[in-house]
Amino acid sequence: MVKFNTLSIVIPVYNEARTIHQILDLLRELRLVNDIGKEIILVDDCSTDASADTIRAYAARYPELGLRLLAHAVNQGKGAALHTGIREATGDYVIIQDADLEYDPEEYNLLIKPVLKGFADVVFGSRFLGGNPHRILFFWHSIGNQVLTFLSNMCTDLNLTDMETCYKLFRRDIIQGLKLEENRFGFEPEVTAKVARVPNVRIYEVGISYYGRTYAEGKKIGWRDGFRAIYCIVKYGLLGQ
Repeated sequence: MVKFNTLSIVIPVYNEARTIHQILDLLRELRLVNDIGKEIILVDDCSTDASADTIRAYAARYPELGLRLLAHAVNQGKGAALHTGIREATGDYVIIQDADLEYDPEEYNLLIKPVLKGFADVVFGSRFLGGNPHRILFFWHSIGNQVLTFLSNMCTDLNLTDMETCYKLFRRDIIQGLKLEENRFGFEPEVTAKVARVPNVRIYEVGISYYGRTYAEGKKIGWRDGFRAIYCIVKYGLLGQ
């Protein structure tokens, strides 16, 4: 039997006061298959808005959730926030959740399924597989995602369809055993390259929904991050650093 009692949910937060309560509402209402428990870890990356106060107020209102709020004294980037949250996780498996509303936590159960069946150690949620809802936005972003995934696959010998996806589920000992260095959006290609080199690791991919945001709605990633991703693909994937 696969040991899966608790799922650690790591949420990097930067200036998400407007929507953070909505994602926490979804997590509060979420029921995981087999009554798997939830450990929710939020890492505030020195937000300049009321994100931290909003989270504290929510935690006080719903103490049964056991929310854990960690904070950076200076802004370090999404990757650094993920490093902090992953390091503090205690669940059997760890999943990444953005603080916005682009991904639906109800679909955690889709990622958990191949783990419970004993097939997978790591599961990627692909926005480009299956018939799930997918907001139509940004042609060049979609081309960029495909190019980055293609380059990553060339270097890792994987056949992923969505390397840049937020939803990645890891067995905790695997993700905590990686030496992760990228502090910004380079986290995705770095963690993909490094997890691909774990001996005998079993990586699966399942289709998920995607409710993308515009820049006016708070989207943060830009073209500079795409160039950094290429650098990370070469550094960690091709050169194996």
